[in-house]
Amino acid sequence: MNFLSRSRNSSLYENNLLLSLIMPSFNQSIFHPAVFFLTGIPGFETYHAWISIPFCCLYAIAISGNSMILFVIITEENLHEPMYYFLSMLSFTDLGLCLSTLVTVLGIFWFNAQEISFNACIGQMFFIHGFTFMESSVLLAMAFDRFTAISNPLRYATILTNSRIIKMGFVIVIRGTTALVPLLLLLKRLSFCRSHVLHHSYCFHPDVMKLSCTDTKINSAFGLAIVISTAGLDSVLILLSYILIIHSVLSIASPEERKKAFGTCISHISAVAIFYIPMISLSLVHRFGKHAPPIVHTLIANVYLLIPPVMNPIIYSVKTKQIRKVVLRIFLSKLI
Repeated sequence: MNFLSRSRNSSLYENNLLLSLIMPSFNQSIFHPAVFFLTGIPGFETYHAWISIPFCCLYAIAISGNSMILFVIITEENLHEPMYYFLSMLSFTDLGLCLSTLVTVLGIFWFNAQEISFNACIGQMFFIHGFTFMESSVLLAMAFDRFTAISNPLRYATILTNSRIIKMGFVIVIRGTTALVPLLLLLKRLSFCRSHVLHHSYCFHPDVMKLSCTDTKINSAFGLAIVISTAGLDSVLILLSYILIIHSVLSIASPEERKKAFGTCISHISAVAIFYIPMISLSLVHRFGKHAPPIVHTLIANVYLLIPPVMNPIIYSVKTKQIRKVVLRIFLSKLI
């Protein structure tokens, strides 16, 4: 009887809590779910073990490739130049993005571990969005590096000194993390009384925000403002940098020198494209693709997080002769 009484009291408590979230007179109440439920590939749950194989390959390529870039730049003294310092920052942010999602993505595919606690979800969002904003800032710094090298090569070393690069690195980290603190604090103020099922295999701010049963206009506006003031502003400044770069390249008399100067930007242009196109696509799908099939959301979300870390080390290893030579030398020494 005591057990039934406690069970009945517990049920009444849960009903009262639910009512307090729904009724306007109690809308100040904040309810955080114990867990959210992550989603793998909708409709392909029975094939998750097989789907994990290409994901494992992509993670292995991204982690090993970016680790190799970092190792090569750190150990080779002739690569201790501004361009390669910025490339090492790019590899660091790509590694951060991979490691931020590795556990939840492979946990779903291997063990069907879909549950993630609210606080763990907040933490994962902090790292995912933080590294995303940092990568955007690094790409802007790399655009400035290319502009300085092409437009003012004689003063390149005096403009981009080691101390200035270190300061830029600190600014990139501080900018990428401090912008997220108020956004996540606003998210913790929301009440969640709807379905706790997320549409991705990791916690993404717009995805979590949609599950709230309270007004999210402030969160949405603040999130949009942060994206515009970070990645949005960076993309505009990168575009402006390339307008100035093209102007500087066209002022070079020799066609061969023009080709050589612009050739140094190909890797960076590729990195910018594979970073911004998936990010913009994912933002558009979340804001305007409410009726799109779930598989579309999942596909774009995985491309957004995995393709840049996978492709960046490949692009820079192929297109940058100095890095390619060192990587080949390391592999050949291992084989011999």
